[in-house]
Amino acid sequence: MTANRLPRPSLALPLALLLGACAATPPEPPVAFSMPASYGQVQGDWQPAQALAAAPRGPWWSVFDDPVLSSLEAQVAQHNQSLAAQLAAYEQAQAAVAQAQAAYYPAVTAGASANRARSAASGAVGNSLSASLGASWEPDLWGKVRLQVQAGQATAAASAATLQNTLLSLQATLATSYLQLRTVDAQIALAQDTVVAYQRALQLTDNRYKAGVDTAADVAQARTQLLQAQTSLTDLGVTRAQLQNAIAVLVGQPPADFTLPAAGALPEVPALPAGVPAQLLQRRPDLAAAQAQVAAANAQIGVAQTAWFPNLTLSAQGGSQATRIAQLFSAPSLFWSLGPQLAATLFDGGLRRAQVQSSQAAYRQTVANYRQSVLTALQQVENNLVAQRILAQESQQQADVVQAAEVSLRLAENQYKAGTAPYLNVLTAQTTATSARNAQLTLLNRRYAASVGLIQALGGGWGANDTPAIGPLPTASATSHSR
Repeated sequence: MTANRLPRPSLALPLALLLGACAATPPEPPVAFSMPASYGQVQGDWQPAQALAAAPRGPWWSVFDDPVLSSLEAQVAQHNQSLAAQLAAYEQAQAAVAQAQAAYYPAVTAGASANRARSAASGAVGNSLSASLGASWEPDLWGKVRLQVQAGQATAAASAATLQNTLLSLQATLATSYLQLRTVDAQIALAQDTVVAYQRALQLTDNRYKAGVDTAADVAQARTQLLQAQTSLTDLGVTRAQLQNAIAVLVGQPPADFTLPAAGALPEVPALPAGVPAQLLQRRPDLAAAQAQVAAANAQIGVAQTAWFPNLTLSAQGGSQATRIAQLFSAPSLFWSLGPQLAATLFDGGLRRAQVQSSQAAYRQTVANYRQSVLTALQQVENNLVAQRILAQESQQQADVVQAAEVSLRLAENQYKAGTAPYLNVLTAQTTATSARNAQLTLLNRRYAASVGLIQALGGGWGANDTPAIGPLPTASATSHSR
């Protein structure tokens, strides 16, 4: 179109507006996935899954009633670098939404130029000055921009849920590591007591040997037992140091600058509520992320479908051209242009069809991943519920074993001192009692891990009235479209 002339009416714009009624429409959001109203340990019916990722989740670690653990958990949210990286990823997703929304508005450009050139034909030298202002806009007739914005918002919601899930995972890892470290402290204390007891036993055996009551073999056995206990005590130092270093990294501190003194008492294992509702599972942030990814993939199908429609661009430009600055903004130097442009792809060798098929396959993949995530979450909850119940029973049984082993040790020691039993009986009883107490501590650590695992599997807590730890979690809901 030449400057200063308007285009004649054409069918391009009416046709584009007519086709706009057939804007791309992705399929319906994924079908509801059924979830149980309760778990295998309790009878109940099944109910549809709901998005509850914004449900309250608070400082769940307070169930262990350990001030040191609470202090460390607060540092994770502030200083952990993995969490900081995920926060940056969430901010990128938010920026991507703003980029997609920018396509709703026209683009305005401005330019100016000044040239001095010599003509090859006439040899004349002249100046050329210009200034222009332009604008272009592509109306969202087919809903492509709208769907891109929806996909970006769903992706941002998935990133927010992933951020929340990263925090929950780090908190659970810290709690598990801390409770294991406390268990190791108890094992170290037990090993120290064992070394002291074996030193006394060695001294007693050596005195009896010098008195002609015991043999050199008894002394050798007592010394061997003591050396083995000392070796075990030394080895526990490696485990404790590694756990302390892991906790230092979780709270964002160099391991060399971080120390965690031993504590005297072990935290109590929290009591499981009488009825844990299956509804709590639906607030898991990883399930919210998977659901948001389904919504994003759903919108991408519509984005791919818009490639079948023509692109309409409305543009306008105005400015001035002159050979002198004084003439640059005079009326004879002004020019302008205005008009629409409609472009469509007539043949692409099946590219668009393949792109739509690819987006549909990606959608089915995210739906399958979401359903698998739900099943995995149910498995994790059931596993930890079973572990809670069985380990509690096993803990009581192990307490009986410890009590019986201590009685057996006292009897063996009394018989040995009275000269009615050999030292081998004492050695066997001491080994059995020490092993029983170590097994009791190992079982306690497993109960700690099962408690933390259950809390994590339920999305961060098993209470219905927890207060938010870092605020509510935004969720994305898939939007239905119809032709």
